[in-house]
This record gives sequence, structure tokens and C-alpha cells, in this order.
Amino acid sequence: MFITLACPECNDETEHEVVAESRDLLVRCTTCGHHQHVPKEREPRVLMIKTIVSREGTSRVCGIELAAEDECTITDHLVAECGDDAFGVEVTSIECGDKRPERAKASDITALWTRTIEQVVVKISIHDGRKTIPVYMECDGESPFVVGDMYVASGKRFKISHLKLRDGPLMRKEGWKTVGHRIKRIYGVRL
Repeated sequence: MFITLACPECNDETEHEVVAESRDLLVRCTTCGHHQHVPKEREPRVLMIKTIVSREGTSRVCGIELAAEDECTITDHLVAECGDDAFGVEVTSIECGDKRPERAKASDITALWTRTIEQVVVKISIHDGRKTIPVYMECDGESPFVVGDMYVASGKRFKISHLKLRDGPLMRKEGWKTVGHRIKRIYGVRL
């Protein structure tokens, strides 16, 4: 194995061959042959953090690998491992003992609460003039939805009048768009 280091004899960055490994590395400069000991780079400690993955009505206990020094923030997109399955998830809450901070160092986290974002179920309220019909549409989390565009869900054609986002705002202006995993509810008018 070869690494690039500063050689005290050459007074330059040169390629060194690793001769022996123990607590540190014994390396030899390939230019002048000088031997020196250098400390090994520490591999970051990897933690498996307990993660609750929610997908509409169900939840599973899974895990997410993070380096101990990593910082996690609400709305981060990570990959949760659930046995042989892996899911793209968004962090919705961080648990550090009895506290729920907005961000935390991985070594302080006791659990992450997440929701899947790869495949989501979008809730739709379609108004037909007299009543409102609740409909559910399963779609890819990155599927675009645009105010003013027409869609079909459960055999019902509708035009989106506004979009309610998970993080609060209501999108009413024609042409405004977002993706499925950010939507709390779609409101539409039946055609």
C-alpha cells in the first residue's frame, strides 16, 4: 500500500510505501528510502441508531448508521435499514433521552423518528360542488404536483386548487409545485 506524506529528508510531499502496520505505520520514502513512523488515521466510530420508520398507518423499528461525530437535523434525508430492506426516510423528530432537539450529535441520539419518502400515500380531498370525497393516491415521493394541473386518482379526474405542505404553508397560486413527500393534503375540484 502507498500513501503520500511529507518526507523529512526530501523536504517535500512524496509517495511512501507502508512497510509495517501496528499501532502506527512504518513507512519508507520511495524517493530517498528514509524510514519513519506515522500515526494511523483513526476510523470514525460507526453507531447504529434506533430508528422508528413510519409509513402511513404502520411503524417499524429499524436502524440508521451514522459516524459518532456526525450531526443529524430534523428534515435530513437518510437511509434506514430494516432487516434486508432499506428505505429512504426523512427525519421528523430526534430523541436525546427525554429531550427532543432540532439537531444533535449522533453519539447523543437515543432514537430517530422518521417517515418514508420513496413511496408515499398522498391524501386528496376532491370537492364536486356538493360534497368532498376523500381519496388516497400512492406515488413516488419525488412525483411532482402542480396547482392548476389535472390528475386522476381512484378513477376521479380533478384539478388541484391548492396544496397543503407538511411544514405549514398552503400553496394556492397556479403553477406552484412541490413533490409528493412534502405534501400533507391536496385539495382539488372534480372535473
